[in-house]
Amino acid sequence: MINSKLKNRNLRQAEIFSFSELLKLMKPRVMSLVIFTCAVGLLMAPVTVPTLDAMIAIFIVSVGAGAAGALNMWYESDLDALMTRTCLRPIPMGKVNKKQALIFGILLSFFSVVALDYYANTLSAALLLFTILFYVFIYTIWLKRKTPQNIVIGGAAGALPPVIGWTIATNSLSLEALTFFLIIFFWTPSHFWALSLYKSDDYKKAKIPMLPLTNGVEATKINILVYSLLMLPMVVLPYAIDFVGLIFLIPALALTLYYNLLCFQLYKFKKNKFNPKKAKTIFGYSILYLFLIFVIFLIDKIL
Repeated sequence: MINSKLKNRNLRQAEIFSFSELLKLMKPRVMSLVIFTCAVGLLMAPVTVPTLDAMIAIFIVSVGAGAAGALNMWYESDLDALMTRTCLRPIPMGKVNKKQALIFGILLSFFSVVALDYYANTLSAALLLFTILFYVFIYTIWLKRKTPQNIVIGGAAGALPPVIGWTIATNSLSLEALTFFLIIFFWTPSHFWALSLYKSDDYKKAKIPMLPLTNGVEATKINILVYSLLMLPMVVLPYAIDFVGLIFLIPALALTLYYNLLCFQLYKFKKNKFNPKKAKTIFGYSILYLFLIFVIFLIDKIL
């Protein structure tokens, strides 16, 4: 009797453990950013969506993002095993096998697209499907192992969640929604290239052609600085089209100028060398920066 109870308890623990590993496949930290930016896109729209409907729609979009993450881990499990940043993911650790990850990712993709079409509209579902397919086939399978521009082009997938949030509310695309896309799209390269500087050994082992490996440290520093400067017109654009007011523009410019300063300090370090601490600072600040920019969008609307 006791042995039977212990066996049942162990089975329940194994089920919980497996479920937790499946959740890890969905890249929860990436999902949190998707949820937030999608919610901002929805809340900034000129159409009010009932709270419950909005929560369901955002949850479905997050499932779609998780599906893309699972399929990414399925395809890149060989690379993940080589890199210190990713070697503890479920597949390299042997806690989930590739077949399980593939089936899980496909099922989540199908569910999220069909559910969003049902609860929201076909345009939003189509954009979600495009995002998943772009991330998996264009970025993960095609670009990542072939070109140092993988982050630049692949960044389009990460820039679409707030646009999807906007279409959930309005069932339409507009210039206002495009500003969300452009901000994330031009933010992505400097964010990831800062990471690639101090994780270049990882990328070298995995033979991923990140910019520091293909073009060198100096070219990477220049590109980080240039893309950080491109954020200036990107944060001015919403104000220029009368989407937001000075409540957004002034703090957004202040945050961007500080970002520019950090990237300039990285660039001015010794030629063909970089300060690892500064690169880590830029990577960390870039995450906070994007979060605050989208917070300011909401504050501007409220005030």
